[in-house]
Amino acid sequence: MRVYLDNAATTAIDEQVLQAMMVVMREDYGNPSSIHADGRKVRTIIEKARKKVASLLNTSPAEIFFTSGGTEADNTAIRRGILDNKISHAISSPLEHHAVLHTLQELEKEGKIKLTLLDVDTKGHVDLAQLEALLKDYPPSFVSLMHANNEIGTLTDIQKVSAICSAYNALLHTDTVQTIGHFAHDLQSLKVGFLAGAAHKFHGPKGVGFLYINHDVKIKPFIHGGAQERNMRGGTENVYGIVGLAKALEIAYEQMSEHRAYIQSLKDYMREQLVKQIPGIHFNGELEADKSLYTVLNVSFPPTDLGDMLLFNLDIAGISASGGSACSSGSNIGSHVLTAIGVDARRPSVRFSFSKFNTKEEIDFVVSKLSEVCLEKA
Repeated sequence: MRVYLDNAATTAIDEQVLQAMMVVMREDYGNPSSIHADGRKVRTIIEKARKKVASLLNTSPAEIFFTSGGTEADNTAIRRGILDNKISHAISSPLEHHAVLHTLQELEKEGKIKLTLLDVDTKGHVDLAQLEALLKDYPPSFVSLMHANNEIGTLTDIQKVSAICSAYNALLHTDTVQTIGHFAHDLQSLKVGFLAGAAHKFHGPKGVGFLYINHDVKIKPFIHGGAQERNMRGGTENVYGIVGLAKALEIAYEQMSEHRAYIQSLKDYMREQLVKQIPGIHFNGELEADKSLYTVLNVSFPPTDLGDMLLFNLDIAGISASGGSACSSGSNIGSHVLTAIGVDARRPSVRFSFSKFNTKEEIDFVVSKLSEVCLEKA
C-alpha cells in the first residue's frame, strides 16, 4: 500500500480537470496573441477561464492575472507593490512562505525597505495589536500575511487584518495559496491589494496560478517581453494550465462543504488515533477547527537522535509526507516556522496533509506504521 499525505505540497489532478485540459491540448493550439481565427478562439478560452475564477472569488475579471504559480504571484505583488507605490516600510511575520519572506528580506538588503516581523505565539498566531501599533508609527506600510500557514495550518483572521490595514491606509498582500479552493473567498468583502493562488494546491495542474490585483492599486509589470495579461505579464499564456486552474476551482467550490467535512473528519480521526497509540506525541500549531487549516496536521514526535530518519522510514513504509525539526542553535537547517513558534529541536516533526482522495483505511495504515517506527526507536 502506498499512501500520499503531502497534499499541502501538491495535489493529484482531478480527472475532470485533466479531461478539460486534454480537449484544449488536442484541439486549440493557436497562439492567443495571434489575430487569426485560431488565435482568437484560444483568447476566448483564456478569458472564459478568467471570468470563471473572478466569479467564484466575487470580483472583476480585470483584477485577475494568470501567473506561473504562487511564487511568481507573491513576488509580483511584493516587489511591484512596494517599489511602484514608493513604500519604505514592510510588515510580515517569521512564519511566511519563503516566496514572501525571502523576497522581503532581499528588498531590505537592497536598501529599499525597513522590514519588521511581527511576534508570534506558540500556536502560530501573529500579534495583531503589534501590527496596529506599527501601522500607526510607519504610515503607509506594506503588509504581507498569509491566510493559513503551510506547515502548521494555523489560520490568520485575514478579515481582521484587512480592517486594521484599511484603517491605516496600508497596502495588504495575502498569500492564500493553501486556502484557495478550500475556503470561500469574497473579494468584495475582503479588502486587500493583492491575493495569490496556485492551481496545484486544489487538484489543478502545476505551473499555473493567479494574482488578484485590486483595481485601486497601480503597479508596473514584473515580467517584461510582451503585452499579455493586459500588459501586466509578458510571455505566451499557459493556456492548458489556465483552463485546468479554472476547472479545478469550479469543482472545489461546488464540493467545498462536503469535502471540508470529510477531510476534517480524517484529520480528527488521525489525531485521535495517534494520541491513543504513541505516548508523548504533541501537535504543532492551532488545532481548533475554526482556527486551523483542515487539510494540515503537524505532528511532533518524542525526542530522539534518529529524527532525521523518520521521513525516510515512512517513505520506505510507503507513506509520503513532509516535515523536519526546528533549527538547532547555530544551525540554519530545519523549519523556520517550527523554530519561530518554539518547538523543541530534539523533536522530529512531520506534516501530514490530506485531500478528498484519502481514506480512513489509509489513516489506519499510516498510524500503524508510525507506531512501529516509534516503538523501534524507543
